[in-house]
Amino acid sequence: MADPHRRPEGVSDETVEALGSLSKALETTECARGHLYAFHQLTGSADFELNRAVELLREAGHPEWAERVRREIVGRDVIPGHWTFQVVEAYDRTYYEPFRDLEREAVDRLAEGRGHLYEAELKEARRTRDHPDPTSGGAAG
Repeated sequence: MADPHRRPEGVSDETVEALGSLSKALETTECARGHLYAFHQLTGSADFELNRAVELLREAGHPEWAERVRREIVGRDVIPGHWTFQVVEAYDRTYYEPFRDLEREAVDRLAEGRGHLYEAELKEARRTRDHPDPTSGGAAG
C-alpha cells in the first residue's frame, strides 16, 4: 500500500496547501468544540454547586436569598429555551459534523484520501537530518 502521507501523483502544491488550510481550520474547530464541551461541563458543575449554596444560605439564616438563588438561577436556561447540552448538540449537528464531513470528502476526492499531506511534507522539509530521532516519511515508527 502507498504511504498514506505521500502526495499522490498529479496533486499540485496549491491543492496540498488548500487541503492543509482546510484541515487546520477543522483542527481549530475541534478546539472550539472542546471549549464548548468544557462550557457544558463547567456550567453543569456550577448549577449543582448552587444547591450547596442554597443550603448554606438557609443554614446561615438567609432563607430569602436561598430562595432567590433557587428560583432565579438553579436549572436556568443558558440561552432562551436551551440548556448547555442542547447548545452542544446544535453546534455538532449544524456546524461541526457538516464541516468534518466536508473536509473528509475533500481529502478523499482531491488527495485519494491521504490526509495531512501539508504537515507530512513540512516534517520532511524541517526534520533534523543529522539526528536519529526525526525519521523520514509521514508514517510513525
